Amino acid sequence: MRWLRVTHWLVAGLLLLSGCALPASWARAGGADGTGPVTLVTGRDLTGYMQGRLAVWNAAHPDQKATLIQLPPAADDVRAQMISNLQAKSDRYDVLNMDVAWTAEFASAGWITPLDGQGFPLDKFLKPVVDTATYRKRLYAVPYVTNAGMLYYRKDVLDRAHLPPPRTWAELASDARTVAPRYGLKGYAGQLLPYEGLTVNYAEAVQSAGGAILSDEGRKVAVDSPAALRALDFLVNGVRQGWIPRESLTFTEEESRRAFEDGGYLFMRNWPYAYGLAEAKGSKVAGKIGVAPLPGADGPGSSSLGGSNLAVSSYSRHQKTARALIRYLTGLDNERQVLEQGSLPPVWAQLYTDSALIKRFPYLPVLRQSILSARPRPKSPEYDQVSLAVAGEVHDALTLRRSPAAATAALAQDLKAILRDP
Repeated sequence: MRWLRVTHWLVAGLLLLSGCALPASWARAGGADGTGPVTLVTGRDLTGYMQGRLAVWNAAHPDQKATLIQLPPAADDVRAQMISNLQAKSDRYDVLNMDVAWTAEFASAGWITPLDGQGFPLDKFLKPVVDTATYRKRLYAVPYVTNAGMLYYRKDVLDRAHLPPPRTWAELASDARTVAPRYGLKGYAGQLLPYEGLTVNYAEAVQSAGGAILSDEGRKVAVDSPAALRALDFLVNGVRQGWIPRESLTFTEEESRRAFEDGGYLFMRNWPYAYGLAEAKGSKVAGKIGVAPLPGADGPGSSSLGGSNLAVSSYSRHQKTARALIRYLTGLDNERQVLEQGSLPPVWAQLYTDSALIKRFPYLPVLRQSILSARPRPKSPEYDQVSLAVAGEVHDALTLRRSPAAATAALAQDLKAILRDP
């Protein structure tokens, strides 16, 4: 799922996927003032709600219709096809639905155009999500969907043990090591396979200890710090002590979710999408789970921000319409539909205190707290290389092939080489 790279969207662009030209009905004629038909390019929408939202737009804007172009579901494929188009300076894409981690890369390359923040209701959004759309203090996109990791736990088990959900690493380790075995459970399931998910899990541990991987808007390496070493020590000790089972080192979001839903674990770190599935018919833990913010070194921790942002291609011939479409899609009514129909976390703050929505999505108050304390993933035009380096070195430590100190030192050197930071 490459979680934070999850932008679930609907099918529409088979001709594009096969490399064929767009049909004549998608002609790009428009006004010289930057208005006219536009395309919205995105990954697959598994819920199918987006086409209906664009139909409402199209009915009101017959001369500025929006066509949905779907790319393959894998985030790497979405990114690769977007970059291929942008490097060719093609005007085929107008509005890009991008993973939040791509903002720095796309902005640095000049592929997306800066935006005037006064044209969008940024002050109505949860504050941390706006930071994911900026690069070097400029706005390059508008937040559309957000995401933050939460701690899932077996509420029935902790209630029987007369324990609240853990707030600190020490409490998490103690409960996972002592309570879980008493009830025939394993301790903690994260996403610790060497991929983007491990980068996210590690980043959350580092910032929950008060550190960072990069600093100065991605210009400097900050991982060679006592806080970062403390974070890796915590994770590695969990593996050594057994409350992070070895099998968790092979988990992505879906493997950890299934292991938790099958009743095998006391705790799980995952995204909000897992809540509805865990409570669905057929889940062995339905009616037995709770959610809490991620624990931290000495108190509540900090999640990595996921989700997607909407940006305007620098090569769009209809940028005025593209910006108007983004305003429409990020408006309050559509943001409500993002949650109600798309089952994705919206960016408008007031939706997290809506009693009707909380009744339907009980995790919203915890998710709001998690988002407000979250941070974007490291900002860098070379983010993919950064993520690969992080996942590789951290996994070496988790598999006990390298000590936490040696892995941290090696990671710092890797990142300095990527950033050319002396």
